[in-house]
Formats: sequence, C-alpha cells, structure tokens
Amino acid sequence: MVSMVRQVPGTAPLVLDSPHSGVTYPTDFRHACDPQVLRRAEDTHVEKLYDFAPALGIAWVEALFPRSYLDVNRDLTELDIDLLDGEWTDPVETDPALLAKVKLGKGLVWRTTDDGVAIYDRRLSVDEVRQRIANCWRPYHEAVAAAVGAAHARHGYSIHLNCHSMPAVAASHATLYPGQAHADFVIGDRDGTTAAPALSRRVCEFLSARGYDVAYNHPYKGVEIVRRHSDPAAHRHSIQVEVNRSLYMDEVTLQAHAGFEELKADLRALVEMLLSVDPRRLA
Repeated sequence: MVSMVRQVPGTAPLVLDSPHSGVTYPTDFRHACDPQVLRRAEDTHVEKLYDFAPALGIAWVEALFPRSYLDVNRDLTELDIDLLDGEWTDPVETDPALLAKVKLGKGLVWRTTDDGVAIYDRRLSVDEVRQRIANCWRPYHEAVAAAVGAAHARHGYSIHLNCHSMPAVAASHATLYPGQAHADFVIGDRDGTTAAPALSRRVCEFLSARGYDVAYNHPYKGVEIVRRHSDPAAHRHSIQVEVNRSLYMDEVTLQAHAGFEELKADLRALVEMLLSVDPRRLA
C-alpha cells in the first residue's frame, strides 16, 4: 500500500507536524455525506502555510489521509463502538470526561461532521477500522516519534509544533464550546504538561507582538499528539498551534485569500525565533 504519511527528516531541534490537512480520500472510506461537507473538516492549506520548514532543516510529518477517515489526534481507546458491526476486543475508554469528543461524534473514527451531519449510512466492520489504524494511525505516530527522538538525540532537547487550523466560529459538533468565536491563535500545552510554560509564553508573546489575538489553552489545550510525544522534564516540548482559518482563507470556498502570505511570513518568523531558543535556558 502507498504510504499515507509524508515525512521529511531534519537536522534542527524543531519538528513540525500537520495531522489534519490530508486530502487523499481512500477508496474504502465509503462515506455517505457530500464530499464538500467532509472537506470542511480538513485543516485546509496548513501544509502550505508551513512548507518552508524542510528548507530550514526542520523535520516535517504530514498526514495525507483526511481526519474524518481516521483522527490521529485521538488515542486508540477513543473509539465509538456503536459505529461497528462487530465486537471490539481492544480496550475502550470509559472515563466520561475523556469521552467528550467521542460523544460529539469526533472519536478515533468520526461519526459526524462538525455540523452534526452523519458521515456514514452503514456500520463499519472491525477489520476495516483495524486496517485504518494499521495504515494511518500507527505510521503517523511512529513518524512523529522518530522525528522528535532524532531531534532530541542531536541537540539534547526538542521543540515540536503540532500544526492545526480552526474555524472562525466553533460549529455545533466541533468542540465543547459551540458558537464560540475563536482568537487568531490558540496555543495549547495541556496546562503546562506537554511543554515548559515559559516556552509556550514565548510563543504567545511573539505572536501577540505581531498584532495577533492569542489565547492560551482555551478552548484547545492540545490532545493526543502533544500528550504522547512530549516529556518536558526530559526536554521534549510539544505545543499545539491552532490558527484561525479566516486569517488566510475563505471558509466557504476553501480558497486562500490575500492574508495567506502575510500569515505564512509570520509563521516563518515564529519558527525562526524558535530555532534560536534553547528551552533549557528559559527562566
């Protein structure tokens, strides 16, 4: 099978990944809803906003499959078993707090779009879900782990930016805060558990100084990718970066607009700043 994960090795202490910008829809998806509706689930153009990274020696990991097919930003236990036509014998999360996204239809395999539209008119077989995990989830996390590990081995520390985009206003089934108008950026480190707060503050302050409205850990704290691939005590820092889509694209047509290049330049400046920061020396 053709790889569904693109990875470019780097030499710098930075690693960037884009888990939700994939536009290659596998033939076994067999979704029932309008493809254009599904496309609004993508972190559209995020891979283009950061396409300068490899030339700076920064490792890059990118999912080519869509998040609505399989969401690598979920733990394997966050599965909606009501979607399946058979018994799932692997562990499944039972903590109501951790199942909040599953209840919204946004588990490991999505049940609905951000607007609550049903994605399937059928139940999925256990085998096809296992294949999605084998072909998408495992290779993606292996690629991120390898990139972070290599950066840390070279430099004694690593900084990992988990790159996302968000709608200007949260849809009904997108988050726990439907209808919330989003800031320009939301920087998340799971309340200081996936990165040194001083490093996260540096990111927030840099963006604020460029005129952006920046929120910290609300309404997005970071999910499975930053949790899984971070260990601040061992100098492995992971930060989730959410950028407001209205800054760079038309959310209806999905076309980039005039703000795209300005935002991309600011993201490059942010990344270049981080290339000069050793988090071990931050107060």
